Amino acid sequence: MDYDVRDIKLADQGKLKIEWAEATMPVLRLIRKRFKRQQPLKGVRVAACLHVTTETANLAITLKAGGADVRLCASNPLSTQDDVAAALVKHEGIPTFAIKGEDNATYYLHIESAIAHRPHLSMDDGADVVSYLHSKRQDLLKNVIGGTEETTTGVIRLRSMAEKKVLKFPVISVNDADTKHMFDNRYGTGQSTMDGIVRATNRLVCGSVVVIAGYGWCGRGIAMRAKGMGADVVVTEVDPLKGLEAMMDGYRVMPMEQAAPIGDFFVTVTGNLKVIRHEHFVKMKDGAIVCNSGHFNVELDIPALEKLSKKRKIIRAGVEQFTLKSGNRVSLLGEGRLVNLATAEGHPSSVMDMSFANQALSAEYIVKNYKMLEKKVYPVPATIDKEIARLKLAGMGVNIDKLTAEQKKYLVSWEMGT
Repeated sequence: MDYDVRDIKLADQGKLKIEWAEATMPVLRLIRKRFKRQQPLKGVRVAACLHVTTETANLAITLKAGGADVRLCASNPLSTQDDVAAALVKHEGIPTFAIKGEDNATYYLHIESAIAHRPHLSMDDGADVVSYLHSKRQDLLKNVIGGTEETTTGVIRLRSMAEKKVLKFPVISVNDADTKHMFDNRYGTGQSTMDGIVRATNRLVCGSVVVIAGYGWCGRGIAMRAKGMGADVVVTEVDPLKGLEAMMDGYRVMPMEQAAPIGDFFVTVTGNLKVIRHEHFVKMKDGAIVCNSGHFNVELDIPALEKLSKKRKIIRAGVEQFTLKSGNRVSLLGEGRLVNLATAEGHPSSVMDMSFANQALSAEYIVKNYKMLEKKVYPVPATIDKEIARLKLAGMGVNIDKLTAEQKKYLVSWEMGT
């Protein structure tokens, strides 16, 4: 089998971690059971570019159970769990191309390896496979019937491609599913980001000022968790509605220029570039800690930080300290990459259960319906979204009410009035 992992001897350790995650992924487990029986993806070649974690491993195993020929590479150089990558190769027979800390050249070599079997489906977290196919390997586009996209940043890129009429196949935005962004982005990102910050720094959060750039679902989740840990939370925004929402949720709202001198921790989750830049770094207090939980590290202007510094050093694992010409020290976590994966283990498996259930069912939907789909970005069908929510509640042992016949009639009538 073709693969590239750090050490195949780590496979047994990775297998145990995959099993641990699977225990709290009941929805994906139910889908896998049906997939194994019905084989809806039989003969379908899937190129998946996702964070190679225990949760992703369970998705890949589910796709394979459904009959798919899966090849997996990492969607971020620092997010790979090397033992999990080894386990997928040795124990599951899934060609995997991912090494934690791989350089840029290796990253794209791994994407090339993942698409070497001429995929029918792309499965992205950041749209790198789609971008690569459209820019470097257009010869493979004729085979592709569709794709799925996991994250906000990727959806932004894909919608831009669709608007410019350059997207060559339909893509389902898994990120827009309610059972994804309302839970994964908010609760998953919230917990795992604070986990990454605390693991990397071992600094006390309570009593500190945590500045969060962006108040989308991810920003909401991080703000909630930081506040729960006793932080004074400041939100920076460019959208007046989101700024208003953050204020009414009880947070201070101000421009980054005003937040820079008072922050102890800074987290970016905007999906944009240079959110924290030269004019902000120079105003930061001595000991400020900066990180990013958006998909790409461009949210932080790292080259500007480097130019401002007279000295830099790795002061502890995942923490690089920059001493500015003023003498103030600013620490960067996880090279500015996704801090929840660079210095921690990413989202808890129970929330990724819903996200990856959306991936699996969206892949099945494309295989069944691709001939009727246009070359644009589609939301996850509402029937899939609600079914995942139903299965998740069932897996948690939770029941909800059902409408009575009289209530159903009332909701679709106009005669009853008040």
